[in-house]
Amino acid sequence: MQKTVVAVYTGQGLAEPLKKVFGELLPDCRLVNIVDDSLIHDVIKAGRVTPQVASRLLSYYRNAADIGADVILNTCSSVGAVVDQARPFIPVPIVKIDELMAREAVARYSRLGVIATLPTTLRPTTELIRAQAEAAGKAVELFDGLAEGAYDALVGGRPEDHDRLIRETAERLSASADAIVLAQGSMARMEVALREATGKPVYSSPYLGVTAVKRLLEQPA
Repeated sequence: MQKTVVAVYTGQGLAEPLKKVFGELLPDCRLVNIVDDSLIHDVIKAGRVTPQVASRLLSYYRNAADIGADVILNTCSSVGAVVDQARPFIPVPIVKIDELMAREAVARYSRLGVIATLPTTLRPTTELIRAQAEAAGKAVELFDGLAEGAYDALVGGRPEDHDRLIRETAERLSASADAIVLAQGSMARMEVALREATGKPVYSSPYLGVTAVKRLLEQPA
């Protein structure tokens, strides 16, 4: 029987890259996308996840269940805390795109540099990594890497500046960190380049997020 995954997006940029990952890992899966790019706009404007954003996301998770989702994939790291709040009320498993990434990075390394282009993504990602470390009973040291100006460069049509600022941030963190964690799935395309620039392992969320979905779908009923 064909499985259905509903991916919930707070912006436009990740849908096409994730479609390719699903095509590789879950080619027979029915993938349905729910996209509301007002969500990330409102989070950035407020500097936090507002009750209104959380309410809309909860509605989308309920819509995903009504669609017939076997698994829901939350694709935005900035709103991961809403998943924790929603799970008791949604009759379908919800996967955070970055949860397995955080778990694997913590399992292998104790000094992690975390890169984001937005404070609203950096903070939830560091909190997720700390939670995974606590669950594993492991002490970790985190180095925050906010790539100042990179987000504005990207939305302003200057992707080369966006990439340069992220690379410079990664190079700075590599002096202290054993591995680099990319807080936003949209940065996954830079994984190889950053690994080459820093000589350090680099973790991104899209492939590992879909891997987590695949593992759930393959569990016995």
